[in-house]
Amino acid sequence: MHDIRAIRNDPEGFDAGLRRRGLEPQSAEILALDEKLRAAVTAKQEAETARNTASKAIGKAKAAGDEAEFERLRAEVSRLKEVMESQGAAEDTAKGQLDALLAGIPNLPAESVPDGADESENVEKRVWGEPTKLDFEAKDHVAIGEGLGLMDFEAAAKMSGARFVVLKGALARLERALGAFMLDLQTTEHGYQETAPPFLVRDAALFGTGQLPKFEEDLFGTDHFDRVSFKSDIEKVYEQIYNRSGDLHWFSEMVIESQLRAARQGKLFLIPTAEVSLTNIVREEILDDGAFPLRMAAQTPSFRAEAGSAGRDTRGMIRMHQFIKVELVSITAPEQSEDEHERMTACAEEVLKRLELPYRVVELCTGDLGFAARKTYDLEVWLPSQDTYREISSCSNCGDFQARRMNARFRRAGEKKPEFVHTLNGSGVAVGRALVAVLENYQNEDGSVTIPAALQPYMGGMEKIEAAS
Repeated sequence: MHDIRAIRNDPEGFDAGLRRRGLEPQSAEILALDEKLRAAVTAKQEAETARNTASKAIGKAKAAGDEAEFERLRAEVSRLKEVMESQGAAEDTAKGQLDALLAGIPNLPAESVPDGADESENVEKRVWGEPTKLDFEAKDHVAIGEGLGLMDFEAAAKMSGARFVVLKGALARLERALGAFMLDLQTTEHGYQETAPPFLVRDAALFGTGQLPKFEEDLFGTDHFDRVSFKSDIEKVYEQIYNRSGDLHWFSEMVIESQLRAARQGKLFLIPTAEVSLTNIVREEILDDGAFPLRMAAQTPSFRAEAGSAGRDTRGMIRMHQFIKVELVSITAPEQSEDEHERMTACAEEVLKRLELPYRVVELCTGDLGFAARKTYDLEVWLPSQDTYREISSCSNCGDFQARRMNARFRRAGEKKPEFVHTLNGSGVAVGRALVAVLENYQNEDGSVTIPAALQPYMGGMEKIEAAS
């Protein structure tokens, strides 16, 4: 969410930031709604003050026996009450429109972010390792996994549909080993606190981190929470109807439940990333500045509908509806977030270095930034079968954008007024894509896969994965 005061103070700068993202200026519309809101608030307050004054005068007129003044004041109080109600309605309407408009506008890019229209204009920052060169024709991870007899997309499709997979035996253990290795590295060496957050969150949590309202089609939602929480309300409505008529037609139950469901908020969604759960731990909190930087790490499943990605990466495990990821989240004071962003990116890079997987770091241009990010680095790992680098991690500094949506603040020592925190998130890294990279970079001509040295302790000393017998 954006600071309306900042837009009032510098509408041209706000519009310039939107233009860098390829968006049309919106400050004029925002400020017009803001003016309506402030005018309604002022008119309501003035009417309330006048009503209070007139109300006090009514008693004096009554005591003085001035019936005409008494009736005039009563009529004036009634009129002012109507003004308060109408201006209150105008305030609510303007505030709703302003909040909805601001909620759909992405974060402004940091000044240092390179301008560009799309991912083709992202800027390579550094490269680590030499791209893997094999003495034989590289297979992709699907051919390797199916050749081992340990990767089954057909079985997954029968129960869940496309973009799911069943891993078996040593590949299932390799996935577990990768997650454990990443989590151990980030917690024991990099100082992140291991956290086990919920996988289901309310819509308010997703609004806080920026997935809602704009990207609901990318989420998997459930109404289970609604059905549970509505039970007592529904029973009360049924009681009232039975008491009146003694009968309840079958279709009335459907209509009543539908109305109750629509009236109450609280729908639950499966998390698209643990960023949502971890960041919302500080929602509606006022932290002490001594707590910073607050660093959290979690290994969780992630669920994404992948709306709009039809035809992209339909083969294999690159773009799945369900995948495991080790997520990193940092909460900092504003002056700390840029340094923390560089540190977080280095922590994610260390995973790939330990696995000895060639990768590069690119800085996203303005046209490729995510909705909530003001600056992002992507880590891209080398895949021999595609002869290119593919994204395996994104590390983003969101500034105070998410904090404003969550009302997450802190108070400096000796200061009374709280400030908004800065939030950062990054993959440390995506486990499924790391498994893909290990299979492809460590494949052998006979179809077996050598296990990276860093993972062998997590695999019980196993050095190679061979075809299941």
